[in-house]
Amino acid sequence: MGPLGVAGNPACDESIRRVMGEAPDKELRGLLAERRELEPELAARLVDDASPEVRERLATHTHDPDVITALMADRTARVREGLARNPRTTTAQRSALAQDPVVDVRAALVLAVELAEADLRRLVDDRSVQVRMAMATSEVVPPHIRQALGGDPDEMVAGAARDFRPGSGNSSVVRAPRVDQRASGTGRGRPGGARR
Repeated sequence: MGPLGVAGNPACDESIRRVMGEAPDKELRGLLAERRELEPELAARLVDDASPEVRERLATHTHDPDVITALMADRTARVREGLARNPRTTTAQRSALAQDPVVDVRAALVLAVELAEADLRRLVDDRSVQVRMAMATSEVVPPHIRQALGGDPDEMVAGAARDFRPGSGNSSVVRAPRVDQRASGTGRGRPGGARR
């Protein structure tokens, strides 16, 4: 079994993980970053990893709220894009990511996780066609928001919103337990139904 096989092996114990965390090979550190159960000191070291790819992989896969908080301040857009795809972010973190200056971060966010109504309303008028197109084709955007996009000034966005069919498989949705349910704006079991 090669070093890449070791990383995913359940028998990969703490001493092996420590060696992986110090490995010069960013692929090994990246595989370590994707592990669900990661010792806090190893995760803290990976938060400061020199490789943006390693930090992005950590951002996408971590379950640790402290790691997520630390990575929210990362200056590299691809790391914040990884956070945008992480279903364990809080409503407040998602709101901050919805206002990220980088288009790819906002687009990844609307494709991956449910957002609060206020963030959705703001993103309907996003200056980026890419973000609005992502919303029009996202499985997690509620129908009433998609309906608003049906009148988008960009005809491709408007057409995508009008022609959207749920379950068409063109979205990379990640569904997981929400950290902060109350502030969401949609209720569990009522797809797209606003609480107000």
